[in-house]
Amino acid sequence: MRQPSFTLWLTVVLATQGLSVAADETRPGQPGTVAAADRVACSLQPKNEEPSDPSSTSAIPHAEKFVAREHFKEDIASSAPVRISWLGATFAQRFTNKIEDDSGGASLQTFILSAASSDKEILAKLGQSHESRLADVWCALRRQPSGSNGPLEVNARPNVFYVRDSAGELGAVDVLWGGVGWEIGASPVGDKPRWPGGTRVFSR
Repeated sequence: MRQPSFTLWLTVVLATQGLSVAADETRPGQPGTVAAADRVACSLQPKNEEPSDPSSTSAIPHAEKFVAREHFKEDIASSAPVRISWLGATFAQRFTNKIEDDSGGASLQTFILSAASSDKEILAKLGQSHESRLADVWCALRRQPSGSNGPLEVNARPNVFYVRDSAGELGAVDVLWGGVGWEIGASPVGDKPRWPGGTRVFSR
């Protein structure tokens, strides 16, 4: 006769614990799902033209075009410009054939998700400045080629950039430090809350 009461009590306890976990995940953030963090300056100019400001960096040699396949390659050797341990099939298919015009340096705004969010929710918060380029992704990677601390998260949380592929379609490019190298994937923009709290998002 007391079993239903015990079951109800257990259900209430588990539900309360679940709410507590959810609250802990969102506590560090500000109201809303996207909280602004630091701005990162990246330059495409050669090193001898770099400003002395340590927040700026030369991401790639100055060139008329940024050819993605010349930079995004699986290579974890210590001599690699960026240690990349894995390129996802979707990224390889949609992005490595892309060639971008060199438009000089970029200033990237970083954001931290305070709760699990979908691509569409993030894009709505970021507004018109949500897009980045593959050159921007490379710039960020060049700052932390071996997984050192910096603007990109290196604690198993993803870093997300919204970039147009070689066909002009917007996609989500995610960069994750895997311990021996960077893992780079890509996926279509969706409406499911797949990016966990703590994910770092970059935009122009």
